[in-house]
Amino acid sequence: MIVTFAFLHHLAAFVLVAMMAVELVLLRQPLTAENVKRLSAIDGVLGASAGVLLVVGLLRVFFFEKGWEYYFSSHAFLTKFALFILIALASIVPTMEFLRWRKAVKAGQTPDPDPRKVRTIRWIIHW
Repeated sequence: MIVTFAFLHHLAAFVLVAMMAVELVLLRQPLTAENVKRLSAIDGVLGASAGVLLVVGLLRVFFFEKGWEYYFSSHAFLTKFALFILIALASIVPTMEFLRWRKAVKAGQTPDPDPRKVRTIRWIIHW
């Protein structure tokens, strides 16, 4: 069971990184209705993988590995966990923007966001 959860944890991490790379590539392309739909779908997969990464990681900490006492006394683990939460909170900004763009596409419009906003979103994803 330990190996299965370790595999799921690493798989979710790799999927998350891959989806972030795909988002960065899509954001360099012209913002078409098709690209907005792709961005929304990719962002959904990214969010799901982040959720799986968090849940499986916490299950590993509390039930399958060295125990929560070990991990919560480790500054490296606490730093990594805090950064994960911080980045997850920052990723709300691109997600909300992608949802706005998708709403415009559903209304039959092509989104035309401010280039500064797109740069900010790219910076957040790249970070």
